[in-house]
Amino acid sequence: MAINSAPESSLLSLLYRSYPAAVSPDATELDLHHASPKIFPQTSFSVTEEADIKQWLCTISGLQGALTKDEKTVIESILTQLNTHLAVRTTLLGAKPSVADIAVYALLAPVVEKWTPEERTGEKGYHHIVRHVDFVQNSRLFALQIPDEEKIAIDVNDVRFVPKPVDPKEEKERKKKEKAAAQNPDAAASTGKPLVVGQGKPEKAKGGEAGEAPAGGKPKKEKKEKKEKQPKPAPAPAAPPSPSIIDLRVGHILRAINHPNADSLFVSTIDCGDAPGSENTSLDEATGKTVRTVCSGLNGLVPLEEMQDRKIVAVCNLKPVTMRGIKSCAMVLAASPRVAEGEDSHAGPVELVSPPADAPAGQRITFDGWSEGEPEKVLNPKKKVWETFQPGFTTTENLEVAFESSAVPAVQGQEGKPALGKLLTQSGGICTVKSLKGAAVR
Repeated sequence: MAINSAPESSLLSLLYRSYPAAVSPDATELDLHHASPKIFPQTSFSVTEEADIKQWLCTISGLQGALTKDEKTVIESILTQLNTHLAVRTTLLGAKPSVADIAVYALLAPVVEKWTPEERTGEKGYHHIVRHVDFVQNSRLFALQIPDEEKIAIDVNDVRFVPKPVDPKEEKERKKKEKAAAQNPDAAASTGKPLVVGQGKPEKAKGGEAGEAPAGGKPKKEKKEKKEKQPKPAPAPAAPPSPSIIDLRVGHILRAINHPNADSLFVSTIDCGDAPGSENTSLDEATGKTVRTVCSGLNGLVPLEEMQDRKIVAVCNLKPVTMRGIKSCAMVLAASPRVAEGEDSHAGPVELVSPPADAPAGQRITFDGWSEGEPEKVLNPKKKVWETFQPGFTTTENLEVAFESSAVPAVQGQEGKPALGKLLTQSGGICTVKSLKGAAVR
């Protein structure tokens, strides 16, 4: 039978019972982020591993909230993420024990106990979570003091469906090849003969066959004729400034969690349609998609459940920045009321910009009348490109997102350009917000 108390008290009780030297029975709360070295003093944790522990504790906290509110989509997303992560790992860190593993056990043991055999190890079951729960409650690595009657009854031989195992070496090699192919596509397609060092073409000696030296000396190299220098072509005229230089795309948030080190931030996993191996992307284990990790200051302004499995507009060519230990590689576009100078521009309310629901992730988005040219790969922060054009990003009376050229001095005076260009996907869909009219979009 599983521990029946609430997850927090269940975890604290379990830690008090199992590690009396590290956890005082008189304590009413525990700093879980720094508990692992005290509970497992023989194990050393790197800075990266400590950050991973914090992030998993944050994810577990999010799962606890979702279980309390019965938010099925969020629950399924986090369980899938956890199950996939454990597919090639014994513990959350790989092989090392941590307090995060015990927190997972305390939260999910009662949940796993209620699952049917098909939910545990069926074709769509969470095989690796079930295995992890059984391992944590019985392993000497954790040495948890759990009476037999409180342990989850798990029949390790009752496996309804055997998933294809993931080979870590093959997966690592596959990622390496994809990255190499993406960075140097011409090399893979080359059909020329390989160049062998020391076997270049022999030079033809003066007055004889190739390699033959003239009498009494070494072969002389023929002098190359000097070519007249061609005048350099005149530089092409600079293209007129346009917001199309900003790489706006349809993004699909697969999931989002609270940032482990910042109360105001969310950390989202977003499919922006990047090619496998692209710079500043990673492979999402749960879906197999190429994704970007994005930190956004929306915590407390947008409910976490609104950040799950939804389409957004992503700004994809800002220079990546590290936000409290996590590298953020894009920005989520959102609208908020305009404020007077000196007032708090982040006070809210805030609404995410939404492309049409059927727009595919990665599809380019531009303002109507301003779609010429291609966006730059990375915007130079010193040129303040984003800061130049963003004041023109607004919402209309019809709740459509648009570019108001009169608000951007750099583009004024261009002939044939609209005063107000709507934000459109490549397939012609309009990007909108829920209710904010005349709002700033950033």
